[in-house]
Amino acid sequence: MNSAIRIKTKAPTPYILSAIEPDTHDTKTFRFALPADATLDMLPGDFLYVHATLDGKTIKRAYTPSSLPGSTGFFDLTVKRYESGVVSKYLHNQRLGDTVLMSGPNPGGHWVDGMATRVGFVAGGTGITPMISIIRWILTQRIDAELFLIFANKTETDIICRQEWEQDIREYRNFHCHHVLEQPPTAWTHGTGRVTPDVLRRHLPPPGPDTCVFLCGPPPMVDTLETTLKELGYPEQAIILP
Repeated sequence: MNSAIRIKTKAPTPYILSAIEPDTHDTKTFRFALPADATLDMLPGDFLYVHATLDGKTIKRAYTPSSLPGSTGFFDLTVKRYESGVVSKYLHNQRLGDTVLMSGPNPGGHWVDGMATRVGFVAGGTGITPMISIIRWILTQRIDAELFLIFANKTETDIICRQEWEQDIREYRNFHCHHVLEQPPTAWTHGTGRVTPDVLRRHLPPPGPDTCVFLCGPPPMVDTLETTLKELGYPEQAIILP
């Protein structure tokens, strides 16, 4: 990483919102300011808690920074707005200069350099967010690892960071990406429907001592695919749930 001051807090700490970047029709990346010589004390895939008091009730939700670990002076959260998501709506209502309380980072299902040379990622919707910083880290650090991303969404407009994935395919020979859509447009060339055992077999690295698979998405999807991965021969310790 680097020699910057490393920040980790147990108590909720205010961070100033310094930039907002739209990503999809309902997803934005929120940039929060840190001191110029400071970075979050985290590994790729670790998470923060966002704390909010809404209608007199204090609640918290976990969000994984999407910015590159070791970035100084700021960190990013990429958040999809859900009608039923009280904290996601709270974040989407924030304006530049507002402060948001957060604590952490906290250890999640994260990447550690050297843990594998073949890395699979299976994401459903916003399950991609903990994987963004992991993929960015491995690629920008030129770590010797082959990456295979399966990304499932309802529609083409729901694909978070789509331009980045397409650019990564062009720039990095060790990055591979396969999209799966429930409602594909005409002439769609990637997968359709849902992530099936056949999709996993075709687009993930095979099980082996140098393989791990990150899995994140809606709980029913994760439960089903975790079982499927084990049936395909991936050991439990090789399946990582951020």
